[in-house]
Amino acid sequence: MVRITVVLFAALTCLPAQVMAEGITGEAGLGLSYQPHDPTGSRNETRPVPYLDLDWGDVSLSTDDGLTWSALKANGFSAGPFLNYLPGRTANGDLQGLHDVPDMGVVGGFVQYAPADFWRVFASIGEAIGGPDGVVGRLGGEIGYPLGGGVIGSSNLTAHFADAQQNQAFFGVSAHASQNSGIARYNASGGLQNVALTQSFEFPLTPHWSLVTSASWIHLTGSAADSSIVKQVGNPDQGEVQAAVAYKFK
Repeated sequence: MVRITVVLFAALTCLPAQVMAEGITGEAGLGLSYQPHDPTGSRNETRPVPYLDLDWGDVSLSTDDGLTWSALKANGFSAGPFLNYLPGRTANGDLQGLHDVPDMGVVGGFVQYAPADFWRVFASIGEAIGGPDGVVGRLGGEIGYPLGGGVIGSSNLTAHFADAQQNQAFFGVSAHASQNSGIARYNASGGLQNVALTQSFEFPLTPHWSLVTSASWIHLTGSAADSSIVKQVGNPDQGEVQAAVAYKFK
């Protein structure tokens, strides 16, 4: 966690002063999420989660994308560095006997094409820090649309990739862990890890407050889906629902 904090501070101090001086726009709030305990889907649990969709000029902070800086912008295209958060897992319950995976930061770069406010396509690739080494990436698209009465809907389809080291951390089982857990030994390889489809709605409550909801379907693929953890105690098809009350700035 110390390393993650140092990298975040360094990223912020590298931003131009005029960017940070601009006013904040967007939304921030707090909510609850009913989601898988870990990427294998061994069980579901309820967690408090922040809701963030904020902009300071060319700097953005969002729940999904993390902290991004659009250092290059032209004709709807933007690109730059990002810093994000990757949750780990606690090896308890059906995962007893496996190893814990610590929470990690991800540092890398992104590119996005968003010629209008209501749709975008994006890709990112980054290196995990503060835990198991490895590379993770995303490729996806999102479209938003008004539904009447001030209600806004959006649909997001994102493919998540990970190299062998990252997949092994969450989906692999060593000989020692197999003996302790009773789950068959497994060596994970890299590639497409999962595809996630998310449907979201935002309902206005007052001029500055809104209720934000989302439901996601997550489908494990490739080496992740073939993991002995998934086959014995997990689920290749997982669901997640979230609801948050958010405050709109400006």
